[in-house]
Amino acid sequence: MVRVFSRNMFIMLLAIMIGIILITFFVADIINRSKIETLTTEHKAEITDISSKSENFTSYFLKSSVLLDQARGDLAFGNYHFDLAFLWYNSALAEKDNSTMQLYKTRGIDNCTSAMPNYIYSDYNYKDAKSYFNETKLFTTYNLYLDILDLYICLTDSGSNLSMLRYNATLSLMYLLDGGVVYMENVTDLLMSFNSAVEGYNNELEQYNDYQGAIDEYEFFEEER
Repeated sequence: MVRVFSRNMFIMLLAIMIGIILITFFVADIINRSKIETLTTEHKAEITDISSKSENFTSYFLKSSVLLDQARGDLAFGNYHFDLAFLWYNSALAEKDNSTMQLYKTRGIDNCTSAMPNYIYSDYNYKDAKSYFNETKLFTTYNLYLDILDLYICLTDSGSNLSMLRYNATLSLMYLLDGGVVYMENVTDLLMSFNSAVEGYNNELEQYNDYQGAIDEYEFFEEER
């Protein structure tokens, strides 16, 4: 009887141990599956966040670039009319015939009138582009991207300054063509205002070109050492 009892006890204990092992295995499997599901959910959220940031970065950068191109185009179109106005101004100064002189002045004033709105548009688009470049920085932590975006922001600031300096020069030129009787007491004051704006534009243009050169030569990837 003792031998039978011991054998039964052994079988029961073995069954209990096997049951415990199986239960432990299933519990561990459930815990691991839960961890995997949690990690998968977290990874999906991270991937979604990265994807969203990437899409926003691309979207804002493209908007910035489009506005930058528009600003450049407006500035170039304004400069085209400014150059013509200045040409007519110099032609009027050299002309002896009064009626021809007045014709040149009128053409110069017309070109000034065409130039000034473009400088306003250019200034607006440069500032709008700067705003989008700043927004673009919110969607990246990559230092090389942040650095190039800072260069673009500096470029838009400089472009805005160029637009307004040339606007002021055009305004002074238009008053000179109109006889120097508007807002300024004499031609000397107008010439000083015009020359100051032109000098400021030329100085700013050097800075603008430096920023553009830095952007063109920028390396987006670090060299392996």
